[in-house]
Amino acid sequence: MDLFQLLISLIVVGLVCYLLWWLIAYVGLPEPFNKVARVIIALFAVLFLLGVLTGNVSMPVFKLR
Repeated sequence: MDLFQLLISLIVVGLVCYLLWWLIAYVGLPEPFNKVARVIIALFAVLFLLGVLTGNVSMPVFKLR
């Protein structure tokens, strides 16, 4: 995976996770649902980062010939 594509993928996934985290705080879910939603977002972020570190994630941003 190219370093530029990896950087773009990390930025996009980080922004998506941050926006979901902010949306949950903004909406103000009741407490059990708030905790569960934040744990799901955190698990997704950790699993994605582990996949990137082990090389199991391939998210090509630009497909070059």
